[in-house]
Amino acid sequence: QLQLVESGGGLVQPGGSLRLSCAASGFTLDYYAIAWFRQAPGKEREGVSCIGRLGGRTNYADSVKGRFTISRDSAKNTVYLQIDSLKPEDTAVYYCAADPRLIGLCVLASPPYSSWGQGTQVTVSS
Repeated sequence: QLQLVESGGGLVQPGGSLRLSCAASGFTLDYYAIAWFRQAPGKEREGVSCIGRLGGRTNYADSVKGRFTISRDSAKNTVYLQIDSLKPEDTAVYYCAADPRLIGLCVLASPPYSSWGQGTQVTVSS
């Protein structure tokens, strides 16, 4: 069973930046499509970004385009989500998810991702 661990969340002022990390051990993340989701209190979980397996394309929700950047570091077996120009509405728990079966453009919906991390809290407040 693939285990994912998110890190990098925290409290940041509006306009600031954070880099979230999604790491795994025992499995090579290059062979997995990876997505980042977020869930704010009282709201549904929202897919914000994903990256396809084996150098696949990236995909972003319209609400985060231009501010979020997803990337892989194969040597560290880690996927990152760079978040710039943070807004209070970005406050949420951020989760990474993975699946080895997705071919082509990754999707920003919860199924079909089969493995999920525990989440990392991002709070944007002055």
